[in-house]
Amino acid sequence: MDKDVLNKLAAEKGAVLVEFYATWCPHCRKMMPVVEDVKALIDGRAPVYQFDVDKYQDLADELKVETIPTFMVFKNGEVMWRVSGELDGNTLYSKVEEYL
Repeated sequence: MDKDVLNKLAAEKGAVLVEFYATWCPHCRKMMPVVEDVKALIDGRAPVYQFDVDKYQDLADELKVETIPTFMVFKNGEVMWRVSGELDGNTLYSKVEEYL
Protein backbone atom coordinates (compact mmCIF):
# COMPACT_ATOMS: atom_id res chain seq x y z
CA MET A 1 0.00 0.00 0.00
CA ASP A 2 2.78 2.45 0.85
CA LYS A 3 4.27 2.09 -2.64
CA ASP A 4 0.87 3.01 -4.07
CA VAL A 5 0.80 6.12 -1.90
CA LEU A 6 4.33 7.05 -2.95
CA ASN A 7 3.37 6.58 -6.60
CA LYS A 8 0.30 8.78 -6.08
CA LEU A 9 2.46 11.54 -4.56
CA ALA A 10 4.89 11.26 -7.48
CA ALA A 11 2.02 11.55 -9.97
CA GLU A 12 0.49 14.68 -8.42
CA LYS A 13 0.89 17.77 -10.58
CA GLY A 14 1.75 21.04 -8.88
CA ALA A 15 2.46 21.52 -5.18
CA VAL A 16 1.56 18.98 -2.48
CA LEU A 17 2.02 19.40 1.27
CA VAL A 18 2.86 16.21 3.17
CA GLU A 19 3.06 15.81 6.92
CA PHE A 20 4.33 12.80 8.85
CA TYR A 21 3.11 12.72 12.45
CA ALA A 22 2.14 10.41 15.30
CA THR A 23 -0.89 10.68 17.54
CA TRP A 24 1.29 10.20 20.64
CA CYS A 25 3.76 12.97 19.68
CA PRO A 26 3.24 16.22 21.68
CA HIS A 27 4.95 18.33 18.98
CA CYS A 28 2.67 16.80 16.35
CA ARG A 29 -0.41 17.54 18.43
CA LYS A 30 0.76 21.14 18.83
CA MET A 31 1.08 21.40 15.02
CA MET A 32 -2.40 19.98 14.27
CA PRO A 33 -4.26 23.33 14.47
CA VAL A 34 -1.43 25.01 12.55
CA VAL A 35 -1.79 22.49 9.72
CA GLU A 36 -5.57 22.97 9.73
CA ASP A 37 -5.06 26.74 9.40
CA VAL A 38 -2.63 26.24 6.50
CA LYS A 39 -5.13 23.90 4.80
CA ALA A 40 -7.75 26.64 5.06
CA LEU A 41 -5.38 29.23 3.62
CA ILE A 42 -4.40 26.95 0.73
CA ASP A 43 -8.13 26.55 0.08
CA GLY A 44 -7.89 23.50 -2.18
CA ARG A 45 -5.12 24.90 -4.40
CA ALA A 46 -2.79 22.12 -3.24
CA PRO A 47 -3.59 18.74 -1.72
CA VAL A 48 -2.50 18.09 1.86
CA TYR A 49 -1.61 14.55 2.89
CA GLN A 50 -1.08 13.59 6.51
CA PHE A 51 0.49 10.23 7.35
CA ASP A 52 0.65 8.65 10.79
CA VAL A 53 4.11 7.05 11.00
CA ASP A 54 2.66 4.18 13.01
CA LYS A 55 0.39 3.27 10.08
CA TYR A 56 2.72 4.26 7.24
CA GLN A 57 6.11 3.16 8.59
CA ASP A 58 7.28 1.79 5.22
CA LEU A 59 6.44 5.09 3.52
CA ALA A 60 8.20 7.04 6.27
CA ASP A 61 11.25 4.79 5.84
CA GLU A 62 11.18 5.22 2.06
CA LEU A 63 11.18 9.00 2.46
CA LYS A 64 13.77 8.82 5.26
CA VAL A 65 11.55 10.39 7.92
CA GLU A 66 13.47 10.14 11.17
CA THR A 67 11.88 12.92 13.23
CA ILE A 68 8.26 13.94 13.63
CA PRO A 69 6.55 16.04 12.73
CA THR A 70 8.17 16.19 9.30
CA PHE A 71 6.75 18.41 6.57
CA MET A 72 7.54 18.17 2.87
CA VAL A 73 6.43 20.11 -0.16
CA PHE A 74 6.42 18.10 -3.35
CA LYS A 75 6.27 19.77 -6.75
CA ASN A 76 5.47 17.53 -9.70
CA GLY A 77 6.55 14.49 -7.72
CA GLU A 78 9.86 15.84 -6.37
CA VAL A 79 10.58 16.91 -2.81
CA MET A 80 11.33 20.63 -3.05
CA TRP A 81 11.39 21.48 0.65
CA ARG A 82 11.56 19.51 3.87
CA VAL A 83 11.69 20.39 7.56
CA SER A 84 11.19 18.54 10.83
CA GLY A 85 9.88 19.87 14.10
CA GLU A 86 7.49 22.61 15.11
CA LEU A 87 7.21 25.71 12.96
CA ASP A 88 4.85 28.61 12.64
CA GLY A 89 1.96 28.59 10.22
CA ASN A 90 3.31 31.50 8.18
CA THR A 91 6.49 29.60 7.37
CA LEU A 92 4.59 26.45 6.42
CA TYR A 93 2.08 28.37 4.31
CA SER A 94 4.76 30.44 2.55
CA LYS A 95 6.66 27.29 1.53
CA VAL A 96 3.55 25.75 -0.01
CA GLU A 97 2.70 29.06 -1.66
CA GLU A 98 6.22 29.31 -3.09
CA TYR A 99 5.70 26.12 -5.11
CA LEU A 100 2.09 26.67 -6.22
